[in-house]
Amino acid sequence: MSKIIGITYDLKGDWQGASDDPVDAAAELDGHKTIECLKAALESAGHKVVLIGGARQLISRVTGGDLKVDIVFNISEGFKGRNRESQVPAILDLYNIPFVGADALTLGVTLDKVVAKKCFIAEGIPTARYFKATLEDNLFALNTIGFPLFVKTLHEGTSKGITQASRVADFEQLKAQVEHINRNYKQPALVEEFIKGTEFTVGVIGNNPPVAMPVVQYAIAGKTALGNEFYSYRHVAEKLVEHICPAPIDEKLAKNLQELAVRAYKSVDCRDFGRVDFRVDEAGKPYVLEINPLPNLSPDDVFVLFGKVLKMSYNQIINKIMDEALLRLGLMEGSLQK
Repeated sequence: MSKIIGITYDLKGDWQGASDDPVDAAAELDGHKTIECLKAALESAGHKVVLIGGARQLISRVTGGDLKVDIVFNISEGFKGRNRESQVPAILDLYNIPFVGADALTLGVTLDKVVAKKCFIAEGIPTARYFKATLEDNLFALNTIGFPLFVKTLHEGTSKGITQASRVADFEQLKAQVEHINRNYKQPALVEEFIKGTEFTVGVIGNNPPVAMPVVQYAIAGKTALGNEFYSYRHVAEKLVEHICPAPIDEKLAKNLQELAVRAYKSVDCRDFGRVDFRVDEAGKPYVLEINPLPNLSPDDVFVLFGKVLKMSYNQIINKIMDEALLRLGLMEGSLQK
């Protein structure tokens, strides 16, 4: 059954940064190509698509009475602040407009990595030990973990703020990196124990039940045993990271990662689709780094890579997500698209 689908999004080209913004300030925002591919995918299933834009454009169209859609496919990241990803879903909830993806609460919980970690810990899901830090804090008192540590932004994605200096080996380096995050990204730093080993990501699609997709492994310069290495914003921007799917790992580890991905997905009430990132230590123990309910849906990005393994096209993946939302909302009869 075809629907009129609105798409909410924020474009890199619409970013209006300040002079003191870091170079990666707009990293999470989408490009025109992603929006056009998403539109074409939905149209391939017979739907009509309306391009909306971000929160301000959504408000304007709703209050102006010219938004005539059955459902909204939301990939809006917002521009600034801890609650930026929650803005569009909150507006859609306010006006009782059905939408694809996580609601405002889940998006707020998952954007703040410390809040997300508390959910993981409450559910017994392994995650790296951590503390939150600002320049006003006593770092000597906070650090009961030891070194090395890994310092990142508290509420950003797309590896924003991560450089080769993010892995710190002593208090001087820790202080410098916490200051870097505080001053340049205007937020507390999340400081984690550094997990030496390998890195993976697992997509999850669906609701009843959610299903983990084939595991993807990250490689840098062709090396999957990363050890002390990790990928940074520079690696992302310059496309220096290789994504391998299916991951060349044993079945036991793959199954463990998939089961943990679904548990993490459920722990924060994700809906329809999401992606869970892992670091696995040298003893083979996995740790959930974070969960992203708004993974990049570009045909070139890691989230859709599992399609090759499952023999699903990009269009089929997008419409499976769409169908899962329609089924959840009671807006579709019959079985999901295959």
